[in-house]
Amino acid sequence: MNPNANPPTRIDVVLIASGKYHDIDFARLELLKLLAENECMRVRVFEDYAHLDAIRAARFLVTYTCDVVPSLEQQEALRAWVEGGGRWLALHGTNSILRFLTNGLVDSPAWAPHLMETLGTQFIAHPPIAPYRVEVADPDHALVRGIEPFETTDELYLLDAHPGLQVLLDTEYEGAAEGFVRERWPRARHPVMYLRELGQGAVLYLTLGHCRGHYDLQPLMDYWPSVDRCAWNLPVFHELLRRGLAWASAREITPHTNA
Repeated sequence: MNPNANPPTRIDVVLIASGKYHDIDFARLELLKLLAENECMRVRVFEDYAHLDAIRAARFLVTYTCDVVPSLEQQEALRAWVEGGGRWLALHGTNSILRFLTNGLVDSPAWAPHLMETLGTQFIAHPPIAPYRVEVADPDHALVRGIEPFETTDELYLLDAHPGLQVLLDTEYEGAAEGFVRERWPRARHPVMYLRELGQGAVLYLTLGHCRGHYDLQPLMDYWPSVDRCAWNLPVFHELLRRGLAWASAREITPHTNA
């Protein structure tokens, strides 16, 4: 390497991967492998939002969590960081708060409205895992250009959404979300992937990517009989993640041939 040449700029990244009822080890490893495809990226990995100095110093933030809620101070810092130009790739259960009630139902209480306003949505429920069709809502956008509608077997997220979302992928659902407090859902379209611009920065949210191993439902269940990988089995999901990482690092989005 020519020492006088201008080297590529280092890209500092924070990955937060933790939470309940999911195979976080699997998701963390898969995301790190994708991040490692760019040799300029240096990644710090945490289990919560407490390391605010690292987040403030990062080019972008990636989160794969479930029921991990930052404190109000952390929520305000995250909002300020995004508004100041930060980019946040939020995945799957980042927008979830889960509470198991004595009647056996799962509630999604509105305990962190500041966080959910920043993210643009809050998870409320999902029907039983089953195949569903994902449609391209904005085919001209670079993040989904050339992506064809596809079928996935995953958790279909039913959300409360804030106004101002730029929906890129969506799906339609009508029916029951058994086991959740808000069980009945009328026919409507629900975002699967969207952009939310805030100030000089933005959040890119992708709801796909459920994963679960044998021991991830403890203490609710000692042993889950299957290993679930859902959208992680699909090349198109990895393509969407690669494009999301390119967007987050402010690089040109280049489609891969295996999409």
